[in-house]
Amino acid sequence: MGLTIGIDVGGTKIAAGLVGPDGVIGARANRDTPADSVDGTAAAICDAAAELIAGHDVEAVGIGAAGFVSSDRSTVLFAPNLAWRNEPLGARVADMLKIPVVVENDANAAAWGEFAFGAAKNVQDMVCITVGTGIGGGVVHDGELLRGAHGVAAELGHMRVVPGGHRCGCGARGCLEQYASGRALVREGRAQAESGSLSAMQMLSVCGISDPAELTGPMITKAAAAGDPCAVELLEELGRWLGEGLASLATLFDPTLIVVGGGVSAAKELLLTSAETAFEKVLPAKANRPHPTFSVAELGNDAGLIGAADLARHPAPVPEKTRS
Repeated sequence: MGLTIGIDVGGTKIAAGLVGPDGVIGARANRDTPADSVDGTAAAICDAAAELIAGHDVEAVGIGAAGFVSSDRSTVLFAPNLAWRNEPLGARVADMLKIPVVVENDANAAAWGEFAFGAAKNVQDMVCITVGTGIGGGVVHDGELLRGAHGVAAELGHMRVVPGGHRCGCGARGCLEQYASGRALVREGRAQAESGSLSAMQMLSVCGISDPAELTGPMITKAAAAGDPCAVELLEELGRWLGEGLASLATLFDPTLIVVGGGVSAAKELLLTSAETAFEKVLPAKANRPHPTFSVAELGNDAGLIGAADLARHPAPVPEKTRS
């Protein structure tokens, strides 16, 4: 299959790109996301895609959407930041564009992008975890994206790590996302500053602010890169949680490679060193099993777009049948 379009639907922006079979993005188109309108979001998706289809021989469209996507890669069952509830997005967009459309969870699409064209392009088994405001991820096993019986597998950020811990946006308590995400990083940084910690106040000064409420994840990452002790400690603690969570995932999936992406991964070695140390410390039977290697994601914010476009080249899986 030749050219396809990948579309990454975020809570505020829709990013679309014309992608070749080599994973290279040609033309791009962007639209704002009318997050509170199902019809408006579908129209914006189609408008961006139509701009790219004009003058090109496009064979299919892949859409990456944050939320639960049905096993036939067509219906968005639930989206936390958009108005989709059992929304037949694939069929709706295909009917408007008159072209085949597949829908995939955005983190799965990003994982596939890294598998097909990025940091994991030379392996068959990988775990990709994206550490941003929250935590997303995807798993590829034996060259196939792991989607589960209902299409909602590999919600890596919602693995429970602290019984009775911090309340998560998913409704549960103690999810990994509440301890190893950008949101957790900022929460802990602000808490330290509000407690009157001298080191945290020094970190605020390095960041050029005085009000803890103004602190952001990128500020902490930049301060850590400059050597600020409090910021370094915060990132190391986040890395510890991440590494411990990844050790559990390694026991489940036995990957060759673990790819870490997302905004917080901009800390690179500051984060990965701490994560790998914690991973090695808590990995079960560590002396008697092969260990995966770690890598920073290569495709950045384009991973989901590229992955969605490539997944559009693959037929939807046949729904699982119950054994007789």
